[in-house]
Amino acid sequence: MYYLCDKKVMFSQEQISQVIDAQKRVFLSKDGGVPRESLPDVPVLNDFTTIITGLRRCGKSTLLLQLMQKKFTDVLFLNFEDIRLANMEQGDLILLLAEIEKRAIKTLFFDEIQLVKGWEIFINQLLREEYQVFITGSNAVLLSSEFGTHLTGRHISIELFPFSFSEFLTLKNLSADAGSLHEYLLAGGVPEFAKTGQGILLTTLVDDILIKDIAVRHAIKDVDSLRKLTLFLMSNIGNTVSANKLINLFGIRAPSTILEYFSYLTETYLIDFVPQFDYSVKAQIRNPKKIYSIDTGISQNLGFNFSKNAGHFLENTVYLHLRRTYREIFYFNRNRAECDFVVMKNEKPEQLIQVTYEFTPENREREIRGLTEAMDFFRIDNGVIITFNQHDAFMYGGKRIEVLPAWEFLTAK
Repeated sequence: MYYLCDKKVMFSQEQISQVIDAQKRVFLSKDGGVPRESLPDVPVLNDFTTIITGLRRCGKSTLLLQLMQKKFTDVLFLNFEDIRLANMEQGDLILLLAEIEKRAIKTLFFDEIQLVKGWEIFINQLLREEYQVFITGSNAVLLSSEFGTHLTGRHISIELFPFSFSEFLTLKNLSADAGSLHEYLLAGGVPEFAKTGQGILLTTLVDDILIKDIAVRHAIKDVDSLRKLTLFLMSNIGNTVSANKLINLFGIRAPSTILEYFSYLTETYLIDFVPQFDYSVKAQIRNPKKIYSIDTGISQNLGFNFSKNAGHFLENTVYLHLRRTYREIFYFNRNRAECDFVVMKNEKPEQLIQVTYEFTPENREREIRGLTEAMDFFRIDNGVIITFNQHDAFMYGGKRIEVLPAWEFLTAK
């Protein structure tokens, strides 16, 4: 007997069983699609829950399907955003547990289970009974913080992003070159849009995130200001921003409110902010941060003009490529010279990268200066300049600089 709470049970076990069966038919009928590069990295460990977070519609359930096809013969899948499970409460989880026991399936896939209050206690119960549990969700902080309270040291988190350039090439059956890179910069990697090209999918996706994941959860009444701020950020990828400079720009009067909106957009994977490198954490917080979108296709469809901002689209794409592997990413600014990316691992610089759409005599000095200032500061003798479609290598002041086309950099093993 399990006592999770005193609340009245709102569902019957038969209703829950019917939803599980209906969802299983849909889940198993899905096309496994492009093999995701993250699949080998999904932890499958006894006594641990695996949490997979990422942008809505980036392919988390498809990743679970691929995991099942590779690792398991049978699983129980349940998406808690199903309208038939609306208003599910903590007490109803007792019935779900009974249904799980009845089916005698030991591997469980749960999507957006955090919608049910008390879910983390339920998962803890399942782990004690030696079930293998995989959870997907679109809010990284919500899952990790609430789960960590009850399962400290018993969960492992990974992130899933929209299609990488290599995955996009597989989907489209294309070779890596300037033409396919141009197509990828415009389309981005949200799977449904990459397949169909229907822009309404991306605008609806953004609205769902702003309303369901942010406004409703955080009780934001002024959704219009939130939407305007989001459009502004999406239209300024690659540029720096600070909360103080945005006061009153969208009817938001307090910088603290803007910072809260920033954190909500980051938690839901829509926008990311890269700090300026500084050994002082306080300085990192104080200095302006660079804006990047989770997907260039979203920025394009929200009105950010590619032809005028091709360099920013390329820089954003390079950032996303780095972000799939690294968490410590900064930009460097010193003596009015800027290097786009300082990639750190265990607090040590691993790569210094400059991005420019075209490396020309007009911007040569600026791009080299920004890169070499960072190379001098970190005492690194090798740097990279990534372009749309140029290849070169040269020595400058005793330092080696390699110029690479982005399509080659993005597909390098």
